[in-house]
Amino acid sequence: MAKYILKRVGMALLTLLIITFVLFVLVRIMPGNPFPSERMSDEQIANKRAELGLDDPILVQFVRYMSRLLQGDFGKGTSLYNGAPIKTVLGSCVSNSFRIGGLAILIGTAVGLLLGIAAALNRGRFLDGFCTVFSIIGVCVPSYVFLIFLQYTFSYKIPFFPYFFDANRFLFSSVLPSLSLSLFTMSTISRFTRNEMVEVFDSDYVRLAESKGLYGAKLVRRHVLRNALIPIVTVLAPLIVDLLTGALVVEKIYGINGIGKLMVDAIAGEGVDYNYVLALGILYSGLYIGIMLLVDILYGILDPRIRVSAKEAA
Repeated sequence: MAKYILKRVGMALLTLLIITFVLFVLVRIMPGNPFPSERMSDEQIANKRAELGLDDPILVQFVRYMSRLLQGDFGKGTSLYNGAPIKTVLGSCVSNSFRIGGLAILIGTAVGLLLGIAAALNRGRFLDGFCTVFSIIGVCVPSYVFLIFLQYTFSYKIPFFPYFFDANRFLFSSVLPSLSLSLFTMSTISRFTRNEMVEVFDSDYVRLAESKGLYGAKLVRRHVLRNALIPIVTVLAPLIVDLLTGALVVEKIYGINGIGKLMVDAIAGEGVDYNYVLALGILYSGLYIGIMLLVDILYGILDPRIRVSAKEAA
């Protein structure tokens, strides 16, 4: 198992390095001006480019950037937040997006699993039909539409939760956006859990277990749920990344200073802030690769055959 994990970690780090290099090159060759040209003369822009080393060869710039990045330094912005260190700005934005996204993941995964299990255990009955309809609605209705409905109901008609995000009341402020973001995850996990469990219930080894007198919760726990979890984990991985990195429209509507809002500000501001675009691109990539690495490890835990096949392939 240790060798399996080390191999996956090495591949993940190599992938992240390649993606970082590609992102760095793409950002450097993008058209546009990283400085607010309306407020700066051509001479000031040229001096600023020389000061930041933007006129050096790309490989020299990349090595210099990586040496700082390995120390946790993303550099400084060129047009946003008056050139404040990116690490400082990212800290608050990441904290907001991660806490709200993390709560949405917990709600969506827990409720989705419960609904999917309940639907599979009551296949063909009313509860199964209800969960199926709920899943379809949850997938089709955008999160921001659900958020507007929650704001109207629980902030305007029943003024219990704040109408907009308030950092001083973070717990209350997180409920409505987290619920709205969890709807898609909840519906997706519910649908996949139900379908996978039904398929496992119809398999030969489950029928053999039933013929030996294994029923109820023990059958579900030992044979059904564990085998149904593997494809569910695969579906959940990209959903986790999307929720942790913030939902742009939800953050805009609810006034959350998160990662999604920061990305739009970096691209659509006075001048395209390439340093923020690059830092957020690396953050997105690192999160996705990290989550997929965790999925690979969970695969090995849930199904030992994957570890064996990987060893044979090596």
